[in-house]
Amino acid sequence: MAKALAAARNGDYETALAIWEPLARTGNARAQNNIGACFAGGLGVARDVDVAYSWLSLSAEASDPVGQRNLASLLFEGEGIEPDYERAAAFYRKAAEQNDAEAQDMLSWMLLEGDLIEPDLAEARRWALAAANNGSASSMTRLGMLYHNAMGVARDPVEAVYWWGRGARAGDADGQAMLGAAYHLGSGTARDPVEAFSWLLRAREGGSALAAPFFDVVRATLDTEGLTEAERRAARPLSETAVPRQRTNEGDER
Repeated sequence: MAKALAAARNGDYETALAIWEPLARTGNARAQNNIGACFAGGLGVARDVDVAYSWLSLSAEASDPVGQRNLASLLFEGEGIEPDYERAAAFYRKAAEQNDAEAQDMLSWMLLEGDLIEPDLAEARRWALAAANNGSASSMTRLGMLYHNAMGVARDPVEAVYWWGRGARAGDADGQAMLGAAYHLGSGTARDPVEAFSWLLRAREGGSALAAPFFDVVRATLDTEGLTEAERRAARPLSETAVPRQRTNEGDER
């Protein structure tokens, strides 16, 4: 498996598939997932959603969390097959229960949006917290939104800023935009136009549409020295930025 994975990472899917196929046919669930993922993405083979579905179903039924998550993604996207959001959510949940961060994040999003499955704010928050503590930057930002908008929790600007700070530092552009907005407005943290613009610069670079309403407004408040300092801060590695402090007991960091 290690040799196949190394080959796949180098773009040599022919070698990887030659190793995975006999393993998959003898019941190796991760190899079944890997073959399914190749057919789903057209990696080293012609894209074939039906073949992908067959292999991913075998992997998911064998309780492989990655297979469950990838089957859920196939059912969710519905490209080449009929989308089935309820089944997608069920397989995301199975993978989430096995501590798969990507599945936890996606399940949280589906439960929060409520357009495709029955919404459940408590469960959305539960899985966002699990995903965040497993390193999911988008779930960190989502937790900030929950506290900002009082969705299933009491409104808490300080807690919102804490989670946006974690998401921003982990590289989520929307978290960077919301953290910049918080520094601009002085909501949940002290007002700091320079720090605000530094995060808005990162957010715009990362493609967040949430930065647009604040970007020019904040830039107009800064003089040349302030703009230069904001640009200097925005150029720093994210590892050198500070995470705002947390008020509650949730999460692993304080």
